[in-house]
Amino acid sequence: MYPQGPAAYDRAITVFSPDGRLFQVEYAREAVKRGTTAVGIVYNKGVILAVDKNVSSKLIVPKSIEKIFQIDDHIGVATSGLVADARRLVEDARVRAQRSRLVYNEPISVNGLTREICDIKQAYTQYGGARPFGTALLIAGVNSTPHLFETDPSGAFTEFTAGAIGMGKRDVEKLLEERYKPGINRQDAINLALISLNSVSEGKIQSQNIDMITIELGGKYIQVGLTEIDESIKRLGKELDSHTEKKE
Repeated sequence: MYPQGPAAYDRAITVFSPDGRLFQVEYAREAVKRGTTAVGIVYNKGVILAVDKNVSSKLIVPKSIEKIFQIDDHIGVATSGLVADARRLVEDARVRAQRSRLVYNEPISVNGLTREICDIKQAYTQYGGARPFGTALLIAGVNSTPHLFETDPSGAFTEFTAGAIGMGKRDVEKLLEERYKPGINRQDAINLALISLNSVSEGKIQSQNIDMITIELGGKYIQVGLTEIDESIKRLGKELDSHTEKKE
């Protein structure tokens, strides 16, 4: 008699259940769903990444929580899920980006780097003695055009014009589908990112808890300053307040 139920198939990553599922990969996706929400938006001159660090204690130093990482001058990554797993992938991505500059004397393509990182993720879904990476990544960058890719613990990846990962993924994507317009400018992209994060936060978002970067065509990876984020939050005051009231 064959064993029944998920428990019979979830102990080894190399074992498929009778209905073709890999439970360890699905558990890794659940870890991502418990992570903080990250948003990525492509605009007319570049791409933006934004994360609400969801600081849970007044004793925590917000700067110590890192959810967005620079890979190269033209590529950044936002993470959700197990940050330690994400750091392992980030370090590998940085090495591959620098290798491209040393060997080929040119920056690595955003698509190429995404594919290589996802190849690593996929390898950890088929070898015994390992577990999948419990993290999803939003990989943003520019080559001749801006790009935004979402990666899954399984190693699959998809390109988006606007997307989200983490616990608020579904709600944020619904909002983005309603409000995102191709060709929006940088300020509108910042506003939309803040509105998206505010829509799934427990209270009104605070500038010190927001991490945000932009990468523009012909430009470089730039950290959006707290002053600019704070000014944007103040301009959006009434709209952010109305979202907060609805949640309450």
